[in-house]
Amino acid sequence: MIIGLALSLVIGSALYTRRYLRSVVDFMAGGRCAGRYMLCAARGEMASGAVVFVSLFEVYSHAGFTLTWWQWLSFPVIAIVAASGFVVYRYRETRALTLAQFLEMRYSKSLRIFSGLLSFLAGIMNFGIIPAVGARFFVYFIGFPPELSLLGFTVSTFVLVMISLMSVTILLTLSGGQISVMVSDCISGLMDQWLFLVITIVLICMFSWTQVTEVMLVQPEPGKSLMNPFDALGLDNFNVWYVLMEMSLLIYGTMAWQNASAYNSAALTPHESRMGNVLGRWREFGRILAITVLAVAGITYMNHPDFLSDALSVRDVLASLENERLQGQMTIPTALSYLLPVGIKGLLCAVLITGVWGGDTTHLHSWGGILVQDVIMPLRRKPFTTKGHILALRLSMLGVGLFAVLFGAFFTQTEYITMWFKITTAIFVGGAGSVIIGGLYWKKGTIQGAWTAMLTGSILSIAGILIRQVYADFPLNPVQISSGASLIAISLYVVVSLLTCRKDFDLDQMLHREPKTRKQKLFIAEKHNSQPVWRRLFANFTGANKDYSTADWWIASLIIGWLFCLAGIMVLGTVWNLIDPWKPATWSTFWLWMGILIPLVISAATAVWFTYGVVRDLRVFFRVLRTEKVDADDDGSVQHD
Repeated sequence: MIIGLALSLVIGSALYTRRYLRSVVDFMAGGRCAGRYMLCAARGEMASGAVVFVSLFEVYSHAGFTLTWWQWLSFPVIAIVAASGFVVYRYRETRALTLAQFLEMRYSKSLRIFSGLLSFLAGIMNFGIIPAVGARFFVYFIGFPPELSLLGFTVSTFVLVMISLMSVTILLTLSGGQISVMVSDCISGLMDQWLFLVITIVLICMFSWTQVTEVMLVQPEPGKSLMNPFDALGLDNFNVWYVLMEMSLLIYGTMAWQNASAYNSAALTPHESRMGNVLGRWREFGRILAITVLAVAGITYMNHPDFLSDALSVRDVLASLENERLQGQMTIPTALSYLLPVGIKGLLCAVLITGVWGGDTTHLHSWGGILVQDVIMPLRRKPFTTKGHILALRLSMLGVGLFAVLFGAFFTQTEYITMWFKITTAIFVGGAGSVIIGGLYWKKGTIQGAWTAMLTGSILSIAGILIRQVYADFPLNPVQISSGASLIAISLYVVVSLLTCRKDFDLDQMLHREPKTRKQKLFIAEKHNSQPVWRRLFANFTGANKDYSTADWWIASLIIGWLFCLAGIMVLGTVWNLIDPWKPATWSTFWLWMGILIPLVISAATAVWFTYGVVRDLRVFFRVLRTEKVDADDDGSVQHD
């Protein structure tokens, strides 16, 4: 019943929104009518799918709370990037429907086609494992038999589940394009915030913290603690160096990875796009808390003596899997299947199924749209009609869905899910990061520099994939390969651009800005200096501008302040532990408060706050859609002088 209600809600919203589809902009960017809370809730639903939970369960099984400690160091940087609107604000000012369209505006048509094709190929490889991992999760979580006999043939159950989930995904995506995707994801995201709270509270009541501590303090090997980060330096992949490289790649690749490309263009204004990213930092607390509690519950259930007999049943199920990597991936999902009570299991299943649709619809829309907008359309001599254009987009998205089903059915996964995402993302982002940042902020960036960076980043990343497939013991992991490729691409972009720049590029024209006179610049400076000191400091620190209202200042200041507080705790705690190491009991109490209880309070407050914001934004969204003027020429094509 719970799953049926979720299915009805999502499909019903998608079918209702079809009536608002009137143009290519509606199909590709939701008419550019989305407010900040709508963007935040809908985009965040991508991270609520089963594949995200399974990938993070892998990380928690390997590193426990220790990775969280080091990740706090990166939080302030991520928050500042979001608050400043780095890349996102200027990109929205270009009014491009896709990233590659911006690359044509900034560089050349040939680079648009190449980057569109490269982004598409990297994207479908990245997406290829997602439906399969999600389907396997539900097979072992719900308890389906591994195989079924149909018409005399033996078929893997996960393939049938994958086909069923993908069928709904295709229906949602093709019905109204980004309008349907965004509305259904927004409603699912709002619902998930409350369900995360319910699931978290129930699990906290089911397991005592004493049981959790007894399991998490047991080390499988020396130097691999799940609670004490200073006794976890023997971890191979998910350590402090992983966090630092991931942070650098996240900043470098801001908006470069196009798995949610439509959201970059869907905002009502550039400022709403920026605030959507800021609010996303608040929304993350509830999801991360739920994943943490679920992972901790699964680990405790599998390893504590109080649950020994039940855990044996889980191990029997896992023994039927064909390889060690799949056994590791499915350990916590199978344990959750046994430990969750009726009703709560249904709630989690509903959250993850709607999350699968939220993530997969966005992937389908992005990669299918990129193939048409940035590869097929620039090569056509005759422009599409509006109806023909939308038909081509739908067929392309259908093709991406069929590819993902076939890829998932036959591909054998050997990497951690997180690591597979990193290396496939780097095929495009490794070179594109420097091209995007340079194109938006540096007037001396040239076509030659862009081509050099794109080719270098993609070639090095593809080589990394092939080497790791052939040599399992290759010393560099995917994050290290991605970081190296990005550094080389940045260097070559700068050097080649400086050598080939003959004339500065007019950024103001591309960003639809009127050049400012000296008097206007002086007026802006005087207005800035007349503000309170704390607002001036915040503006200088984050790049906040006149678009920020008083409420916006408080929202951004609070999230940045809290994330700086976490980073400060991490730095002070590190110094303290180097002088006088904390005892195991201290670490246990610390993680109870900082990892569970305080995030629970923040998540509850955020759920109430965002419910009001999302409902308000949905009303504005439909009102603007009803009254918007359709511009048939606004289809993602670039007019050259």
